Amino acid sequence: MTASTPQILVVEDEVELAELFAAWLSEEYDVDVATDGEEALELVDADTDVVLLDRLMPGLSGDEVLEAIRERGYDCRVAMVTAVEPDFDVLDMGFDDYVVKPLFRNDIQRLVRGLLERDAYDRRLSELFATASKLAALESHKEQDELAENEEYSRLKAELERTRERIEQLEAGMTEGDFEAVFYDFDGVDL
Repeated sequence: MTASTPQILVVEDEVELAELFAAWLSEEYDVDVATDGEEALELVDADTDVVLLDRLMPGLSGDEVLEAIRERGYDCRVAMVTAVEPDFDVLDMGFDDYVVKPLFRNDIQRLVRGLLERDAYDRRLSELFATASKLAALESHKEQDELAENEEYSRLKAELERTRERIEQLEAGMTEGDFEAVFYDFDGVDL
């Protein structure tokens, strides 16, 4: 796999299931497997893009591994892949998705693909807003003729358009569930 191939960490104490998940993903991704929480924390690093994390493991639980990943500041997507039905304790957990086993090949592949698409979408949106803010600041304080003559301003305008196009391409590949995860519907939620 190349350096740009997404790095996936499967954390599952059932060795056969961990190996099966890894086999399902290894055609498209660089996959590491950890069979306990301690090993997971040794393997996860700044290059990890997605962690598929079991909750119930002997020793260090998935909940504790998730907390340690977030405390260390790793900017990876984490999906809890578990036999544990969600309860209200999930409200305080820093995961990106929560799925209950059993899962099949298509489920795992779709889960990872969706997490990676959400991550790319979030990054592109951040780029879009940062670029738009810079342009707005200049446009509110400079004359049009001054802006038209500035090469850096023109480059930034072109960059904004390219970022918009990339966002549209990402949106075309996203599912309704991905959009719901990115743009959580706050209707009816007391803030």
